[in-house]
Amino acid sequence: MADRPQGPEPGTPEYEWLYGKNRGADDDATRMIPQQGTGRRGQQPEPTRIIPTQQPRTAPRRPVAPPPGPPGGPHDPQRGRGRPRRRIRPFRWIFLILVLWLAFLIAVPFFALSKVSTVDAFPDGDRPGEQDGTTYLVVGSDSRSDLSDEERRRFGTGGEVGKRTDTMMILHIGKGPNLLMSIPRDSIVDIPGRGSNKINASYSFGGPKLLVETIEQNTGIRIDHYVEIGFGGFVNLVDAVGGIEICPDRDMKDKDAHLDIKKGCQEADGVTALGFARSRKSDPQYGDITRAKNQRSVVSAIGNKVVSPWTVINPVRYWRVNMAAATTVKVSDGTGPFALGRFAWGMTRQDLTCGVPIADLQVNWDEERSKKMFDYIAEDDTESIPEGLCSPTGLAE
Repeated sequence: MADRPQGPEPGTPEYEWLYGKNRGADDDATRMIPQQGTGRRGQQPEPTRIIPTQQPRTAPRRPVAPPPGPPGGPHDPQRGRGRPRRRIRPFRWIFLILVLWLAFLIAVPFFALSKVSTVDAFPDGDRPGEQDGTTYLVVGSDSRSDLSDEERRRFGTGGEVGKRTDTMMILHIGKGPNLLMSIPRDSIVDIPGRGSNKINASYSFGGPKLLVETIEQNTGIRIDHYVEIGFGGFVNLVDAVGGIEICPDRDMKDKDAHLDIKKGCQEADGVTALGFARSRKSDPQYGDITRAKNQRSVVSAIGNKVVSPWTVINPVRYWRVNMAAATTVKVSDGTGPFALGRFAWGMTRQDLTCGVPIADLQVNWDEERSKKMFDYIAEDDTESIPEGLCSPTGLAE
């Protein structure tokens, strides 16, 4: 048998289309795998078969987790697992703020109360018996001892001229209308152990004790609490509430009181309000009577400002009002928070305001009318006070 013709050698031109030009044995596209012989002698091997090379199969990519961020951050893989974070709802924030605000409103007066000075104001010996209702003696001291030289010049108080009371008022709170009654400081009365004199001299002779004793013996009214305010305290309190409105019914000019204002309603700061309450030279006819009336109007104006919603809403003003009152007020021993609270409430709820019934412009008390007035107060029967008995000047109307 003739030998079978051998196949063309790889690389010959006519087969370059199959094998490719200049391709090596380790070509990336194909591999040449020789066929094994049949084992028969003289038989030529079969032509090499070309098997396409298979690309290695790659495993599908797994998503790569982002690097962990800080705990609780946006990339925290543990976020949302385990115990959820507690969120405070808006109404809880409001409730918390209200609780803190109420605590502030309660704590400030108690703190201010710790700053209040006390004084032994009640006399020994015989006093009027217990009476229904609660009666306060409100005193404005004209002492300059607690004022600096600059304050004396600014307030127009002058130097130290003794220790007397510039203002005296009785506030009665009971089952009937609240009553605020002025006692003119020039009232001529009997002072225990001192004879007949102006009522404010009793304070100079024996301080609060003798003043309380003088008022109790001349009126038959038992004083339950004593409240004293100095010049500096008055000015500070008016400024703390942002000033008050005063309504003089005439032009007022008083060099000694540092006062020069026009007729009509107007805003007044502490110094102006003090001069308005002290001045008596601006009204030569009524003098001390007009001053007592102005003092009651100033006290009422301060009270209205103190209880206004703005005082409670504004924490700075609330603090200043409490501290101004506390650091400049003296009260009798035993006058506690409840009694002071009633006093503050009563000063802003004055149903009746008047002067002691007087007989003339020399402020001599009208014996008959004044006794009736004092009896109504002592019996806690202010509701029965007839018209005309409680008048702004104290004169019969």
